Amino acid sequence: MSKVLLALTSVALLGLSGCADTAKKDMADSKPAAAATAAASISPEAQAALSAAQADFKAAKTKNEAWTTADGALQAAEEAAKKGDSATVMKQAKFSSSQSILSVEQMKYPTLKTGD
Repeated sequence: MSKVLLALTSVALLGLSGCADTAKKDMADSKPAAAATAAASISPEAQAALSAAQADFKAAKTKNEAWTTADGALQAAEEAAKKGDSATVMKQAKFSSSQSILSVEQMKYPTLKTGD
């Protein structure tokens, strides 16, 4: 009886994990299309700054060193890009990029020791 329950539970979990994976793929596929249409309405300089900020944040996030301030500024820049506000995109993207770079650089400092 317990083997049957174990087998049924395993099958159910495998089935649910497969459904969750396809939902993530669908969401990931739609995000670049939205960014591409929004990027068309901002200046080339703002688009370049946004792309650089996204790359810097991704680099920091892959090292698990991204700061929440960088994430917030990047989200604000992406929202401004959707609205076509190039000035805000430039400001927020530059801030996000600098915060991402600083978060990676911070980890290069030596660990502070207290006591002996």
